[in-house]
Amino acid sequence: MAISNIRYGEGVTKEIGMDLQNLGARRVCLMTDKNLSKLPPVNAVLNSLAKYGINFQIYDNVRVEPTDQSFLDAIQFAKKGEFDAYVAVGGGSVIDTCKAANLYAASPSAEFLDYVNAPIGKGKPVTVPLKPLIAVPTTSGTGSETTGVAIFDFKELKVKTGIASRAIKPTLGIIDPLHTLSMPERIVANSGFDVLCHALESYTALPYHQRRPCPSNPIERPAYQGSNPISDVWALHALRIVAKYLKRAIRNPEDREARANMHLASAFAGIGFGNAGVHLCHGMSYPISGLVKTYKPKDYNVDHSLVPHGLSVVLTSPAVFAFTAQMHPERHLEAAEILGADIRTARIKDAGLILADTLRKFLFDLNVDDGLAAIGYSKADIPALVKGTLPQERVTKLSPRPQTEEDLSALFEASMKLY
Repeated sequence: MAISNIRYGEGVTKEIGMDLQNLGARRVCLMTDKNLSKLPPVNAVLNSLAKYGINFQIYDNVRVEPTDQSFLDAIQFAKKGEFDAYVAVGGGSVIDTCKAANLYAASPSAEFLDYVNAPIGKGKPVTVPLKPLIAVPTTSGTGSETTGVAIFDFKELKVKTGIASRAIKPTLGIIDPLHTLSMPERIVANSGFDVLCHALESYTALPYHQRRPCPSNPIERPAYQGSNPISDVWALHALRIVAKYLKRAIRNPEDREARANMHLASAFAGIGFGNAGVHLCHGMSYPISGLVKTYKPKDYNVDHSLVPHGLSVVLTSPAVFAFTAQMHPERHLEAAEILGADIRTARIKDAGLILADTLRKFLFDLNVDDGLAAIGYSKADIPALVKGTLPQERVTKLSPRPQTEEDLSALFEASMKLY
């Protein structure tokens, strides 16, 4: 089990200047994006850095849903700056970009593809020491403050991939629920769907002792290892919080209790999936994001079309869990019950359909786009979507039920329309 240190509480961001002092940091890189740089979370960090006399440079050019090029720009900045500590203030896009910048600045002779997951990159183990990185999440979604994963769009192949290594996980995650108050409604919704799928996928992933082959050396053991008794605890707890608080957090920006709890749920699910992994919703989501045509989501202030990560993940969830349920039906049924299904008279063989229906109702209640067709895809896109899923072996191999290309086609087709 590997997780970052976590500090939680309203207003704890004001301690970050002291943390950097305690680390003896002389040159700090503060990473964020253009929207956040004007908002209270970044302000709170800047105030603390000023108060404790921390010397820093700001990089606010992070792209929402990063690409290989946007990672390379940040890496270039990090190499030039010769920083001895990093602070990332933002959602998964910012924290992941900062992880990559820290990694490649610490490993200046590495080629970009050296650390990118196989089969797209070489997937080499990280053996260089990295600088301390403090992550301050401002969304309640990716759980990136707890994990050793950094995800980006690889433009040339039109597919999302990433870097996965325990070595890149943040030194400290500062979880300050005040930061969630600046999130617009759809960002709360989409980042919450990521938490939902992190919890569901890690709880239903292939059990860790069935993952083959066993690595010949512990340094080769992947960050994502399959469902396991420790991750299960975190995944189920996160799912219960999502069931209780996500709708409230979306519908009422002033509901501090709901938003604070979702912020914690994001970290809880991160601890779970950061060690267990995710499977088909995430594997299939990467081409859904990567092949985006003209879709521009509400509440995202961006100049490019994008499918928010949480949305790209959740749209396939009814089809995926209907497909995987035959392997661990009791887990799927338990998840449906937590999300509000009445399972008193349910038959175990219907577990997948019950969970799928429960998810559809959940998404319908929250005004989620009606399937992949609503975000610009049609049946003609299915071969390209399947082709973009095939390289995602790091996650697809953790599905409890193996899948063929035909299975993937059927799952994409079933996800075209949800309601």
